[in-house]
Amino acid sequence: SQRGGSVSTQVRFGKKVYSPIIGEGSADILVAFEEMEAARYAKFLKKDGKMVVNTLQLPSLPVLSGACQYPQGIVEELKKHVPVMAVAATKIAADLGNPKSANVVLLGALIEALGLHDIDWKNIIKRTVKPAFIDLNLKAFDAGKAAVKR
Repeated sequence: SQRGGSVSTQVRFGKKVYSPIIGEGSADILVAFEEMEAARYAKFLKKDGKMVVNTLQLPSLPVLSGACQYPQGIVEELKKHVPVMAVAATKIAADLGNPKSANVVLLGALIEALGLHDIDWKNIIKRTVKPAFIDLNLKAFDAGKAAVKR
């Protein structure tokens, strides 16, 4: 969505995964990097599903061209239907020094929302991130977890 198009990735995990595809109405959680993306893919959530949404608004090409306006009140409308954890991930990441770490802010929020505390996520970050970015990413992860706890 950062380049004007929509991007979707599905992840399934568990003791036994029978298909890599998550059908409409069957996702436990949706993580959206942008508000309109949250609205676009909300149909994939189960009735008791929940969302983690970055409160970023990236105007699409029709919005940029003036053909239409960016819809307002997306998060508020979604909250009428499912639990939504709205996180200003891009702002948090920028305040930490690099807006590109918004994905790790959202990862922290996701981990908190799912209650996946039995995994040493910080060690995974340390092992998989370039050394120059470890501290930033650890701060971003913690900030994402804290944003959901509020």
